Amino acid sequence: MKKKWPVTSTSHNQFTEHNTSFYLFLSILFLLPIPLGANRPWAWSLFELAIFGLTLYTTFRMRGHKDLGASHYMNMLVLWIGFILVSCLQIIPLPLDIVSQLSPHSAQLYSLANASQFYLSTDVGQSIISLIKLLSLLCLMILTFQLVNTEQRIRQLLMVMVASGTFQALYGSVEVLLGLETSIIFGFEVDQRATGSFVYHNHYANFLMLCLAAGVGLIVTSLEKDKHLSPKDRFRSIATGLLGSKTIIRICLAVMVIGLVMSRSRMGNAAFFISVAVVGFIAVLLIKNRSRGLLVFVASMFVIDLFIVSAYFGLEQVKERLTQTSLTSETRDEVVQDAARILQDFPLFGSGGGSFYSIFPQYQRQDVFAFYDHAHNDYLQFAIEYGLIGFFILVLIFSFALYKALRAMYRRRNSIFKGTAFAVAMALLGMGIHMTVDFPLQAYANAAYFTVFIALAMIINSLKLRTVKKSSSRTSSPRR
Repeated sequence: MKKKWPVTSTSHNQFTEHNTSFYLFLSILFLLPIPLGANRPWAWSLFELAIFGLTLYTTFRMRGHKDLGASHYMNMLVLWIGFILVSCLQIIPLPLDIVSQLSPHSAQLYSLANASQFYLSTDVGQSIISLIKLLSLLCLMILTFQLVNTEQRIRQLLMVMVASGTFQALYGSVEVLLGLETSIIFGFEVDQRATGSFVYHNHYANFLMLCLAAGVGLIVTSLEKDKHLSPKDRFRSIATGLLGSKTIIRICLAVMVIGLVMSRSRMGNAAFFISVAVVGFIAVLLIKNRSRGLLVFVASMFVIDLFIVSAYFGLEQVKERLTQTSLTSETRDEVVQDAARILQDFPLFGSGGGSFYSIFPQYQRQDVFAFYDHAHNDYLQFAIEYGLIGFFILVLIFSFALYKALRAMYRRRNSIFKGTAFAVAMALLGMGIHMTVDFPLQAYANAAYFTVFIALAMIINSLKLRTVKKSSSRTSSPRR
C-alpha cells in the first residue's frame, strides 16, 4: 500500500507565513459592508487607510523577496495600472493647447470660467477622490495576490465572503420581518425592501449576489468526482454534495437567497439566477470528471431556493415589480439617453472620474425632475467619466478575468480551483448583468469584493501544488 504524502503549496515562491497580515485582510473584507456599504466618505476613507496601511506592513514584511508575491500576475496589474494612469492624466494641470487637443469640451468649459489652470476632468476634486479609491483597490488586489497563496487560504477567503453575506442577509431580513421603521444600527428608514447595513437596496442585492457566488463555489468544491458507476455510489455522491459536510454553507445560501429576494431588486435577483444557470451549464461542458451532483446542485438552486424558500419571503412582489415595469413609469431610460450625449462631448478621456453628478444637470431634460448622481448604467457611466480609452481598459480587465476563470474551470484538476473558478465566473457574469441597469460598482464594498474575485481569477491559474515527501527533499511533478 502506497504511503500518502502531505500536499503543500510551493511554486512561484508563494509565502505561507504572515498569518497576521492574512487575518487582518480577512477582517477588512468582513467589516467592509457594515458601515453603509462603505459608501460614505468617512467609511471608504477609513477602509482606504486600513488597506494602504496593511499593504505597507505586508510589503515591509516581504521586503526580502524579489517579486513580493505578485510578479506572476503582472498582466492584470499592468491593465489596472493603465486605467489608473488615465485617471491620473485627468487631474494633472495641462497647457490649454494640449487640453484643447485631447478634450476640446473641457477646454471650452475652463475657458468660459476664466480658469487659470486647465484639466481634462471637469471636477478635479471628485476625480482625486476616485483616483484614491482606484489606488486602494489596486493595493487590495496586490494583498490578495500576496496573501491568498494556498488552497486553504482560498477556502478561508470564500468562507469569509459567505459569512459576510449571511450576516447582511440576516440583518436585512430581520429588520423587514420585524416591521421596524428605522434600522437597528444607523437609524435609516426601513421600508418593505431589505437593505441590510446598506443604504440602497440594489447595492445590497448585488453584494449578496457576490457572496452567493462565493458560497456556490464552495459547494461545487465539495462535490466529489464519480469514481464509480453504481447507483448506490452515485446517490452517495449527490447526497454528500447536498447534505454532507457543507450543510452549513447550504443553509447560508438559503438565508442569502431569502435576503436577496426580500431586497425586491429586480435585476439583482435576475443577475443571480441567470448567472448560476449559465455558469452551471458552462461548468457541465468544461469541467472534466465532474460530479453528477453538480447538475443536481444547480437544479436545486432553482427548485429549493426559487420555488420553495423564496416563495415565502417576497418572490411574488419581485415578480409584480418586473411585470409592472414599463418605460412610461421609469425615467432611467431617459437618463441613459441624456447621459449618452455627455459621451459625445468627452469621447476619449472622459469628463473625469466621479464627475457624473456635477456634469449631468447640464444635459438633463426638463421632463426628468429627479436628481441623478449616477447613470443607472455602470458601463455608460465609466465610459462618460473615463472616456472610451479608460472604458476599453476596463473591458480588457473584465474579459481577461473571465477568460482566466473559464480556463481554470477547464484545465485545473484540483477541486478548490474548479470551485473557485465557478465562483469567479458567476460573480463576473452576475455583475456584468446588473451593471446594465444600475451602478453596483459605485459602492466601495461591492467594488472591493469584485476586485478580490478578479484577483482570484489570476491566482487559481498560477498557483500550483506539489507533493512533498517528509523523508526526502525531492518533489514530484506539480499537481493541477
